[in-house]
Amino acid sequence: MSTFKNIQGKNIRSYANNAPNATAGEMWYNRSEEKLKGVVTTSAWSSSSPMATGREFGSSGIGTQAANIVAGGYAYPPGRIANTEEYNGSGWENITNVNAVKYVGGGAGSVTAGLVFGGSPGGGSYTGDTEEYNGSSWSEQNNMSTGRNLYNAGAGGPSGQTAGLAAGGYNGSNSNATEEYDGSSWTNGGNLGTARRASVLFGTQTAGTLATGYVSGNVSTVENYDGSSWTTGTSTNVAKSSAASSAMSQTSALVFGGSPNLNTNESWDGTSWAVAPTLATGRAGINGAGTGSAAIAASGFTTPPDASPGITEEYNVSANVITAATWASGGAMNTARLAGAAGGTQTAAFYAGGRVGPPGGTADSEEYNGSSWTEGNNLNTSRQYVAGAGTQTAGLAAGGYPATGATEEYNGTSWASQPNSMGTGRAFGGMAGAQTSAVYAGGNNPSTAVTNIVEEYNGTSWSEQNDLSQSRKYLAAAGTADTNVVVYGGSDQPGSTKYTNTEEYDGTNWTNGGALITGRQGLGGLSGGPGTKAGTLAFGGYDGTAAVASTEGYDGTSWSTRPSLATARYDVRGTGSNTAALAIGGDGASIFANTEEFTGETTAVNIVDITTS
Repeated sequence: MSTFKNIQGKNIRSYANNAPNATAGEMWYNRSEEKLKGVVTTSAWSSSSPMATGREFGSSGIGTQAANIVAGGYAYPPGRIANTEEYNGSGWENITNVNAVKYVGGGAGSVTAGLVFGGSPGGGSYTGDTEEYNGSSWSEQNNMSTGRNLYNAGAGGPSGQTAGLAAGGYNGSNSNATEEYDGSSWTNGGNLGTARRASVLFGTQTAGTLATGYVSGNVSTVENYDGSSWTTGTSTNVAKSSAASSAMSQTSALVFGGSPNLNTNESWDGTSWAVAPTLATGRAGINGAGTGSAAIAASGFTTPPDASPGITEEYNVSANVITAATWASGGAMNTARLAGAAGGTQTAAFYAGGRVGPPGGTADSEEYNGSSWTEGNNLNTSRQYVAGAGTQTAGLAAGGYPATGATEEYNGTSWASQPNSMGTGRAFGGMAGAQTSAVYAGGNNPSTAVTNIVEEYNGTSWSEQNDLSQSRKYLAAAGTADTNVVVYGGSDQPGSTKYTNTEEYDGTNWTNGGALITGRQGLGGLSGGPGTKAGTLAFGGYDGTAAVASTEGYDGTSWSTRPSLATARYDVRGTGSNTAALAIGGDGASIFANTEEFTGETTAVNIVDITTS
């Protein structure tokens, strides 16, 4: 009988547990489990952060899975939009809008060299309007010869800005027109064999494929382009229209979703179509990008009342298993409240004081161990709208309502009042840092207007520093020390404008950072724990109309979307890091005791048991 070594030329290695740094195709024996193990490649969709503005039929196919743009489209409400968003692999951020409203337009290129063209500006009209993107701004170019709705029938791959392709579409009737873009102007190419609309187009200008669509009904037919003419290709397994595709390659592609709200997915390897893992949420008009092994499906159309959700899914063919970032329920506090002092990590946090409703503030203090809250020794001064910083064993609480500058330190067992209070007694401000190096910014008290005053605490006393550039209250703060703090959101008074601006502190001066996607007050930040100005979260809050659940992450330059809280709330407190955070208490339909835990996206090698049968 032959041995494995005789067949493969090497023995199966043995490890106490799993092989270190295992890769796809590797196999070994796990002695602790007494099993043969290996790493296999799988294909799957996983959830990702939602678009800030859900829409259908934006100009997409611009970039890769981890770096792509969706421009314009149709949102419910307000209708056709010029809003443009960029995906960075973790979430979506607003970038410069396209100059002209575009719905069912085409797209090609990359996030630093993008192209959008065609579509409908509204009023039953069709446009050939063309714009180029250079990574910061859009510029108008020569229009297409035939204005039309292109749905997803635009391609060109990563070189699309200088070698774009458009085919088919609709401008009162189905079109068979093909046009090629050379970086300056459009010229006519060979016509499609069959005029159709609502198709997908992927590949390049000299090797493109147009699939599915609507003729007099949904079709599965395919045509291939060689740079001059179209020939019949292999049909898809499912007839559909208004689908999406990964646009980069003619020989590695997906066609997914479609009308009527399908979740089907097919992969193309240059030779044949195969049934692939389905989308979690079926929908039409999806904004797609990427390749056949790394694609993205953003937003699209489902059904009212959330007709155009921002749902984003990523498709990967990989030896890794991706677990999406998410908020999950944690333990509930013993006392429901809002706007207390919070600090620590996701598995070792404190929450003290806050508003419990009539009669108002409380001195109650609790500790969290990663699963449940237990009562601790109370604050010495009962108060609400108090700010916190530091850790569970070296915590800080300062300010509060009624207006006070009172400061207390926590040692993990009890709170001790400090002899030196803030120079300006106030509530509704933001504080972050450590027990011996914290910053308190903004806020107000009933006898003064909203302030931009900033004070630093050194473990003994407070000293006034350079002011914020903008007075604000109900703001959030994050940072590890007084030289590494960021503040964001807030307002000047309830009912007024909700701020989006961010300010960063280096221990001396404040500088402006990126703008929040959603202006809000009473939002949560990472006031304690290891959250920093280059890695913090903003979640919950009040946007002037209602409590919100949306979450955003900051990379030190810009804010992008993250998965939303399960429960919309304002005057919520947060602590921890941008990969392991807590959202605690808050207000909405009622005052909450519940806690939510945020876990960032994780990637693990897909190790499986190998059997002989």
